Amino acid sequence: MTARQDLGIVDGPMLIFGGPYGNRQATEALLARAAALDITPDRMLCTGDLAAYAADPQETADLLRDAGVAVVMGNVEESLGFAADDCGCGFEDGSACDLLAARWYRYAAAAVSSETKRWMRDLPRRIDFTLAGLRFAAIHGGVERINEFIFPATPAAEKRAMLDATGADATIGGHSGLPFVKPLEDRLWVNPGVIGLPANDGTPRVWYGLLVPQPHGIDIRIEALSYDHAAAAAAIRAADLPPDYAETLETGLWPNDDVMPASDRARRGIPLEASVTTWHGRKPMGAAAD
Repeated sequence: MTARQDLGIVDGPMLIFGGPYGNRQATEALLARAAALDITPDRMLCTGDLAAYAADPQETADLLRDAGVAVVMGNVEESLGFAADDCGCGFEDGSACDLLAARWYRYAAAAVSSETKRWMRDLPRRIDFTLAGLRFAAIHGGVERINEFIFPATPAAEKRAMLDATGADATIGGHSGLPFVKPLEDRLWVNPGVIGLPANDGTPRVWYGLLVPQPHGIDIRIEALSYDHAAAAAAIRAADLPPDYAETLETGLWPNDDVMPASDRARRGIPLEASVTTWHGRKPMGAAAD
């Protein structure tokens, strides 16, 4: 197991994304989008959870591994890699999501090869890189708990404390499934969203992020990705996985969102919009205030 990996200095835009979730069709579409943007796999980063709700966990892992995309260990990689009894997702015992997870986790555990599980076991729990002179730390959930949910409504003080723990200028997080950008004074928390499921916004689109260097900062772009969600939904049904997630791919609504804070849950079914946030990072010591 690798605790930490450093990609060094990244030259050019960086594409970040989370949760492929065994959705081969969405993963193929994302790789095609990256190629269209002239972003090579060495400038791509995934926040983990390659396998989960959808029908092609092995094929999805193969696509990203063969391409050479950097992957942070998610709770699913940890669980599959170390042969845990469940996905370690952090759902409340007996909740709807917990019961559904038991079914897809058994499927994924059987579908993913022993060799791929060994690879998952050795993934880093944190990936660092430097872009435009600013230091990024990518994790899956929280700094201390791999399956901690950090949502848009998670208090800023909690996000700041985790940033302090990383020592980085910015943290890239995953796990929660919702894209958001949260400037915290001169620091930043960003979740690019996931490509394996929609963002509970009533549309079948999935989400990813672009970090684009500018002369005086970085543009953080949250962008939507359309793909053949009907084929992905059909594959879920053909694999006899929980149909709830096939319906999610079609309707854009999660089967259950009780894990979310109330204010985030209230946005269920409201279509998200692409966004651009320009972040200037930390000012050098002695710099004048704006």
